[in-house]
Amino acid sequence: MNRNFTILKQKADPPPYFLGYSVSDNESDLLIASQGSIDQQNHNRERTLDITLRVGSPAFDNYRRTGTSRPPHFTVGASLALDDNPAAIRRTLWLDTDQVYRSASQRLIQMKADEKLRAASTDGSADFSVEEPQVSFTDPPPLKFNMSDWTARLRKVSGEFSKYPGALNSEVILETQRLVDTMVTSEGTRLEYGRLFSQLMVTARGKASDGMDLDTFEGIETDDPAKLPGDAQILAAVERAGANLTKLLQAQPADPFVGPAILSGRAAGVFFHEIFGHRIEGHRQKDETEGQTFSKSVGTAVLPDFLSVVFDPTQRDFHGVSLNGYYQYDDEGVKARPVTVVDKGILKTFLMSRSPIDGFPQSNGHGRRSAGNEIVSRQSNLFVESSKMVSDAQLRQMLIAEIKRQNKPYGLYFDQVSSGYTTTARRGLQAFTVVPLIVYRVYADGRPDELIRGVDIVGTPLTSFAKILATSDRMEVFNGICGAESGNVPVSAIAPALLVSEIEIQRKERSQDRPPYLSRPASVEASR
Repeated sequence: MNRNFTILKQKADPPPYFLGYSVSDNESDLLIASQGSIDQQNHNRERTLDITLRVGSPAFDNYRRTGTSRPPHFTVGASLALDDNPAAIRRTLWLDTDQVYRSASQRLIQMKADEKLRAASTDGSADFSVEEPQVSFTDPPPLKFNMSDWTARLRKVSGEFSKYPGALNSEVILETQRLVDTMVTSEGTRLEYGRLFSQLMVTARGKASDGMDLDTFEGIETDDPAKLPGDAQILAAVERAGANLTKLLQAQPADPFVGPAILSGRAAGVFFHEIFGHRIEGHRQKDETEGQTFSKSVGTAVLPDFLSVVFDPTQRDFHGVSLNGYYQYDDEGVKARPVTVVDKGILKTFLMSRSPIDGFPQSNGHGRRSAGNEIVSRQSNLFVESSKMVSDAQLRQMLIAEIKRQNKPYGLYFDQVSSGYTTTARRGLQAFTVVPLIVYRVYADGRPDELIRGVDIVGTPLTSFAKILATSDRMEVFNGICGAESGNVPVSAIAPALLVSEIEIQRKERSQDRPPYLSRPASVEASR
């Protein structure tokens, strides 16, 4: 880094003012089992090099976003030698740095030539912030994973899905990772840090008689493969997934509906991640193509006054559950820290990378990316905190009272969700969709809750926040992977259950294909 930066500063025109190298060293094991057999078994190790090179000055450089152009992309995300061979590593950095410099300098020259032809940006802040260099070296322990032991165990537990004839496809997936990030920059940052992470996922998929595709999911996360659960707990997850799928296949399809509902803690976490979290990522406040929902809302109420939102990547776990959004330093080498984004309903700040916006010149440790992508501000561990908490039983009674008050035929309870997505661009509709898996109709007359299928939650963010009435006093964790401009990054959402006075659902799309004509083949044991 020192060699390449010094030569470019002396000989290149325009010269760079910043150079950073990041290497992600990822070692992983993957096992996928289905119907008592191993479908996939991999051990993988790869190193990926990312280069951040800035020419011009912090006030105006090659990363500036202009008009409706696509976000700039310079890093090549190259594979780096797995051997610690200095000659091989130097050669890759030499060639890739040259390539990145050419792209960066050409873009800066073009932007300066076009500057007089463009209208002034509404945000006149600089392109890069000055941050304190960090020096730290903390490697995670080696990845210890007994492949043969887990192969036998997953064969056994995945075979239990044979008890559920509606499960056309089922998998038990186990992935363990050891990720080590190494970073050096021309400012003096020298970092090496990492983490272990393991996830066991149980999925079951089936097709209803009307062609609707249905699936269920159970997940277990921990930081160390040695802490993964025993067979009894995994079998219980398989049984829950199989039983839920069987019930869903027999359930009535949902009808479009607007009315009161409770979102479980996990569902509420995804709800906040989609409709709120993405809209307070700092780079979206500066991007002229974004809807900028909250850009002018700092110091004003954006949520009910009993709610606060904190993003805290320093939290490794919550009540024994490992958090996917944990990290020590962000991908720009800025030390992780808790950030109170909303305090008692009032918006205080945004999630910031080293790309400043008006009023917020510094990073707060949320510049993130997956290997091969450019860094933007992203979410980490989202915590929803409430001062208006009641027990789960009281929250249900409040739901029933709201159903009666609105004279609705029923309310809804969202137990499990799989994912969500949102539109933040100015050109599109400012809307979101959350995809539930397990949803019940709740009747005010005492009838048992009724499972329904084929539900999507839809809405717009500003109206949705105003509908939150109260929360439970029990927090739940949703771990996931968030995809956006800088790739897929691990995130978590920790939230209590929410009571909302109004939520809108629509019926999800379904295929025209019916379930298989042929009956399920008998197992070997049954055929004997």
